[in-house]
Amino acid sequence: MLGMYIGKVIGTAVATRKVEELVGQKFLLVKIGIGETGGAPPPAAPVHVAADTVGAGVGETVIIALGGAAREITGNQGLPLDAAVIGIVSNLEIHDE
Repeated sequence: MLGMYIGKVIGTAVATRKVEELVGQKFLLVKIGIGETGGAPPPAAPVHVAADTVGAGVGETVIIALGGAAREITGNQGLPLDAAVIGIVSNLEIHDE
């Protein structure tokens, strides 16, 4: 599962001890996916621990990057990071095909 996804911030994760490169980094719990009408993610949707790069908060709909794209946004490819919140969604429109 790589790429960018829409998700909902459902909580935070606090690590009092972590690798030096991540000191000061805020982490969010993001449930990937949205409902058919743009609402809450399905109950079985995966949850990722993601670095917050945009100041998102619990309850917000966000864009999350996974894999190399998450490290790319930080500018440090060697960072031990696999998920990053890279945007806060202010409007989401879903059109039927």
